[in-house]
Formats: sequence, C-alpha cells, structure tokens
Amino acid sequence: METLLTIKRPNRHFLPEEFKVTTWKEVEPFFLQLLQKELNTLDDLKKWFNDKSELESVIGEDLAWRYIRMTCFTDREDYSKEYQFFVTEIQPQIAPVADQLNKKAAASSFLNQLENTTGFDILIRNLKKEIELFREESIPLFTEINTLTQKYAQLSGAMSVMWQDKELTLQQASVWLMKEDRNIREQVYQLIANRRLQDKQNLDDLFSELISLRHRVAQQADFTNFRDYMFKALGRFDYQPADCFAFHQAIETEVVPLLQVFTEERKKDLRVDTLKPWDKAVDPQNRAPLKAFNNGHELTEKTILVFSKLDPFLGQCLTIMKNMGHLDLESRKGKAPGGYNYPLAEVGVPFIFMNATSTLRDMVTIMHEGGHAIHNFLTRELELNDFKSTPSEVAELASMSMELISMEHWNVFFSDAEELKRAKKEHLEDIIETLPWVATIDSFQHWMYENPTHTQAERKQKWNEIFHRFTDTLTDWQGQEETKNYLWQKQLHLYEVPFYYIEYGMAQLGAIAVWRNYKRDKQKGLEGYMNALRLGNLKSIPEVYKAADIEFNFSQTYIRELVDFVKQELKALD
Repeated sequence: METLLTIKRPNRHFLPEEFKVTTWKEVEPFFLQLLQKELNTLDDLKKWFNDKSELESVIGEDLAWRYIRMTCFTDREDYSKEYQFFVTEIQPQIAPVADQLNKKAAASSFLNQLENTTGFDILIRNLKKEIELFREESIPLFTEINTLTQKYAQLSGAMSVMWQDKELTLQQASVWLMKEDRNIREQVYQLIANRRLQDKQNLDDLFSELISLRHRVAQQADFTNFRDYMFKALGRFDYQPADCFAFHQAIETEVVPLLQVFTEERKKDLRVDTLKPWDKAVDPQNRAPLKAFNNGHELTEKTILVFSKLDPFLGQCLTIMKNMGHLDLESRKGKAPGGYNYPLAEVGVPFIFMNATSTLRDMVTIMHEGGHAIHNFLTRELELNDFKSTPSEVAELASMSMELISMEHWNVFFSDAEELKRAKKEHLEDIIETLPWVATIDSFQHWMYENPTHTQAERKQKWNEIFHRFTDTLTDWQGQEETKNYLWQKQLHLYEVPFYYIEYGMAQLGAIAVWRNYKRDKQKGLEGYMNALRLGNLKSIPEVYKAADIEFNFSQTYIRELVDFVKQELKALD
C-alpha cells in the first residue's frame, strides 16, 4: 500500500457515481437491470457478477452506516428511524429479488465453467445454499427479528448506574471491579447486577419471542430446528453439530481443570475465606488495576505504533481509519454495548466501534478489532464482494491472532517490565477462561433451539446446569443466585447473531497456533498469517488455516497440545 492519508471509494461501473440509497423505488431499477440482462457468453456472466457485486457493496455500505450511527448514538431517534426504515422498507424488498438473481445465475449454462475457478467454487456453493434456504413467506419474520434485536441494543445501551455521584455506563462501572478495596468491588458489582436484573423479564420475554420467530423461519425452510437451519445459513460445510459437542467435551476435559487451578490460586493469593463473583476481576496480588491508556486518542496512537512495529503496512491501515473518522472507541452514555469492526464494502476501509475506558481488556479489544480491520484491508482488492465475505471461523482467526502476536510490542502500553509481564499473564489466563465460556454459550444455544418450546423456568434450569459444567467449583454464588440465573442475557450474540460464538473458540485455538509459529519464526509466522487473510473467501476454512501453517482441528489431543503451549508461556512469565 502506498503512503496514503485516506482512501476514496473505487469508481463505479454499474451505478451512477452520485447514487445514494434512499428508498426501494430508487434502488429497484438496478435489480431489474440485472434480472433482465441477457447472459449470452461467459464474459457476460462474469460482468454480471461484477455489476451485482457493486450493487451489493453500495447497499451494504449504506446499511453499515445506518447501523454504525444507531449504535454510536442509541439516544438519537433519527438514527434509529433511519436504520429501522432500511430493515422494514428496503431489506424485505431486496430479499425476493436477490433470490431471483441467484436463480438466474444458477440457470446460466456458463456457470459450470466457473466452478473450477478459484473463489467461484465457494461463491457458487453459497449461491446454491441461498436458493435452498430462501422462503418468501419468511421475509416478514426476518423483519420482525431485526426489529427485536434493535430493541435489545436499545435496552442494553440505556443501562447505567450512579456511583460516587456520577452516572456511569456498565462498562465504565465495571472498571471498579478491579479495585483493591473488596467493599467497593461488592458495592459496584451489586449495582451492575441489579441494573441488569431490572430488565431481566423484558430480556427474557424478548428472547422467547426471538426463539419462536427463528423456529418458524427454520420450519418454513423445511428444517427440524433453527440450529440446523443456521448451520446451513452460516455455510458450515466443514463441520457439524457433533463436532461442536466434541469441542465442548474437549474444553471440559482439558481446559476446565486449568480454570480450576487458576481459581484456587486466586482464592489463596487474595486470602479470602470464600471467593465471590466480585473477586474475579481484581489482581490476585491485590495490586492496582493495570491502566493501559488514558483516553481514546492515546489508545488510537499507541495502537497504530504497535501495528507499525509489527509491519509498517499494518500501522498505515489504522492510520487511514483514524484520518477517515472510522474509529469511535470511548465508552459514553447512549452507546450500544460491546465492540465491533464493521466492513464497509464499497470503500474497503472498515469502522471500529468500542466502549473503551482504560483497561487491559480494552487494549486487547482494539488489537482484536484491529485484526479484523487488517483483514478487510488485505481483501479489499479482491474482485467480488462475495470473495471478501469470509466465514467467521476465518474472520475471528484474524482478530484473535492479532491479540497474541501484538504482545511482542505491548511495551508501547506498558513501559514497566513488571506491568508488561502482568499484562501478558492476565491476557493468557483470560484466553483459558474464555474457552469454557464459549463452550457454555454454544452449548446453551444448541439446547434452546433443539427445544424451542421450552419454558423460561426450564431455560433458567438448563442455563445453570450448563454454566456449572464449564466453570470452577470454588466461586461462591450464595446471595447472587438471581444474577447467575440471567448471566447469559449480557451476551449480545445470543440476541443479535445466533450461533455466532463457537467460532471464537475454534479461532482461539487457531490463534494460539499462529502465535506459536510467530514465536518460532517472526517473519515466517507473520507472513503465514497475512497470506491466510489475503485468501478472503476464495478457499475453504481448512485451506485458509493451512495457508497460515496451522490446523483447523478441535480434537481433544490438539486442544491439549495448544493448552500445554499456553501453560509453558505462562510459566515463562513467572
């Protein structure tokens, strides 16, 4: 990439340069052109795919900005209405025409000539999958689902607590859970927990509605349950539910015992008779919480420096995003929870949204989302939008690997050698703690959608059963049973992107393997990582992992091997 301050979107070849998405009436003629286009030669078909890709990119980027504005400012009614207008008035109109376009391509006598072309084989496989899944009668259901997920963002974004005469978002308040004073931690924990519990019934009812609607979508597409529907919809051609269950079992066998050891050490180091939920985030030696940065500006500049030290190209990508105003990092009231990297399909420069305060976790989050962003930059020159739309098992490999390989330069954030060691240790322990949580959420989803008529009481009972399968036995939840019953409600993936969670576990394993390669040979390890990302959606998941010189494997043996490597690295930090 040449030295650039910003990037302009490429010239359009199908749509007018000045075209903007406003209403379906303005968009529809371009879909009709594609439907009416005669495909008399292979070149006609290739150009048709390019025109379709351009249209999808423009519409996709318009939707992206509506979503970004809505999540950045959940209290702005105009932004909420703009997003709502798209999902209720434009998106439902696109769905049936998109199905007709898929069928037009599938019917072309030239399509089979593209099946052996890199990238087109995956595209055609997905195209046929979309045709198989599409049901026009499901369009209103998807509109209703989108409206409900927006309601979840609004409910969550409105949550705040009063602490020391200040109104804090739950993200801002959670920083106090790292304080050395146990009484303060308990008070803040109770404030956060009680605020969440205020909406427990609303969120439970909302989720019941989502399960019902999603089950109807699955039945209309001739699937037994929504889980099986989503495996098809997410393009999970390389693994099945049984592989997820094997992953759960391997995590329970290989990782949960290590989690138990960490918890025992924490209880001993804190010198407490009982370990409570508000003792989980504080430093075990009761040191002041690590402060990685002071504000969003410092977080941005230091992140760019870390990326530049890894490779100048990586730093330049983040600099371009900063210059284009594609970063909104600090937590504030009115922002939706969580963090994301949203690809902008036409310009190719993504947007990172976060709720940063000052913590190590926030610093790791920008590394994570920055990894996604790098992925977008490395694929932006690919010919078609479909070639850039990577499955999440690959997308999360990009982000989670960056968390680990960036540790090489975390001294940018932590100049003190002891603080640097502590930061690395905390992050590696967090990875070990995250894997059981991934198994918890994924296992919970499988059960809920396999049993769509379950009651809220049965849901609560099953949640506790699964939660205890993948957690330590030392944390004392006495007096906090109600909080524990509804812990799942804070996981936005359950509401907004169902079944998008196991990928974090699979990609975490891949990321550990990428990091191991990087530790052995920095240049070769980084090249393998970037070469894999450049493939976008041109290859299958196992082939992309192979390009990074790692395995797409979540067997018990492989998990044990990778966990042993993390244990060695942790030992080296002692």
